[in-house]
Amino acid sequence: MSEQAVRPGIARDITLYGTPVLHRPTAPVTDFGPDLHKLVADMFASMYAANGVGLAANQIGVGLRVFVMDCPDPGNGANVVAHVVNPVLELPAPPRELEVSGEGCLSVPGQRGDVARTAVAVVTGVDMHGEPVRVEGAGLVARCLQHETDHLDGTVYVDRLTAKERKKILNAAGLPLD
Repeated sequence: MSEQAVRPGIARDITLYGTPVLHRPTAPVTDFGPDLHKLVADMFASMYAANGVGLAANQIGVGLRVFVMDCPDPGNGANVVAHVVNPVLELPAPPRELEVSGEGCLSVPGQRGDVARTAVAVVTGVDMHGEPVRVEGAGLVARCLQHETDHLDGTVYVDRLTAKERKKILNAAGLPLD
């Protein structure tokens, strides 16, 4: 079943860096009813409206552990389309192969910064019905899994940069500094 076949969603405003909900860990989902289904649909609609490849619930102001993604997988030419509730990130054991690449975020519009991420990653969790989900990938998919899980832990990619680089990016985006 396609993720978008669930129900049409309504695009919500993207929460910008500096908003408290982005800077604190999100709460685990315990209710798998219609409100969660609506949230997932709205998250997909919001991500697509903003031309993103991933979106965490706190990026639309909801402090719950949910993310959605529709991320290109250069390995097979298809997109990885998924939603994960209560995700747990699994990274390879050290020593880890890291890839440094430009990373952007809908909550820091128009800006990019170089962030080191592991080359591969796995996220496990459940879907909106409580069924087990496992999403794994390399390259951009791995970056997306790590980026969205970071959001749910209260970390925005600029938090991984030096103070000088973070200040430069936030100033360029017209956003408040720490």
